[in-house]
Amino acid sequence: MEPEAKSRTWLAPAKINLALHVTGRRADGYHLLDSLVVFTRFGDRLQIEPAERDAFSVSGPFAAGVPLDGDNLVIKAREALRAEAGAQMTRPVAIRLEKNLPIASGVGGGSSDAAAALNGLSRLWKLDIDEAGLARIGLTLGADLPMCLAAKPLIARGVGDELSPLAQFPALALVMVNPGVAVSTPDVFKALSRHDNEALPPLPGRLDFHTIRNWLETTRNDLEPAARAIQPTVGEALTALKKAGAAFARMSGSGATCFGLFETGNVGKRAAIEIRGRHPGWFVAATRSTEADTHGQN
Repeated sequence: MEPEAKSRTWLAPAKINLALHVTGRRADGYHLLDSLVVFTRFGDRLQIEPAERDAFSVSGPFAAGVPLDGDNLVIKAREALRAEAGAQMTRPVAIRLEKNLPIASGVGGGSSDAAAALNGLSRLWKLDIDEAGLARIGLTLGADLPMCLAAKPLIARGVGDELSPLAQFPALALVMVNPGVAVSTPDVFKALSRHDNEALPPLPGRLDFHTIRNWLETTRNDLEPAARAIQPTVGEALTALKKAGAAFARMSGSGATCFGLFETGNVGKRAAIEIRGRHPGWFVAATRSTEADTHGQN
């Protein structure tokens, strides 16, 4: 069924940390990161439309456990934008979240949902707020928000707010796997053995599947050992990806979602079918990362 007039659907893509180095810690406790980040064509979806009164609902395979009140980042994003622009400019809206990404899984689902809400609402309300303004508002909601607002290949530094877009970065075929467990990000950071690792090495001059894979072999996810100690099934997910033929496999973010890179989308799809067959209770999604000029509106 076609959405009603003035209704828009916005993709809230999964955020994949292809590499993540923890390089320091600020006095306020925030960790400093150096991360290569891409976003996928698979993710949550937000439908936003004008309404007589504000409404928020959630559906989808991971709807259970998603808060429907002010604790949800989507509602926090709506209210932060409303506080910035004023009530007269921000009429009531109905927001429907289709939750396709596992919760607390290291792929930035909540932050991406909030970023899609900021992007979608600023356009629906026709607000005079540029990308920098949205990023400033987003940062008050979480360190991942600025990069999720950009939703393109980038290097993120600082607490995740210093962004360097990668205009020439190619789309990558990948498979996301989550063994059905949530991992607490604060617990992972508390379990780190050190907080002052070296930064990412420079990217190769020519970026294609093979040079990126080879470069990734020289990098790490500094959160992976701690996450695997807390939740050993992370290791099982990585093993499953390698058995299915991934050219490279690693945990994303603070876990427990892992990703495998594949040379073509068809090879990735076959691998996803194989992993689902062996682990029917797991979350498995074959997708591609988006390129720099991809937009979030459908």
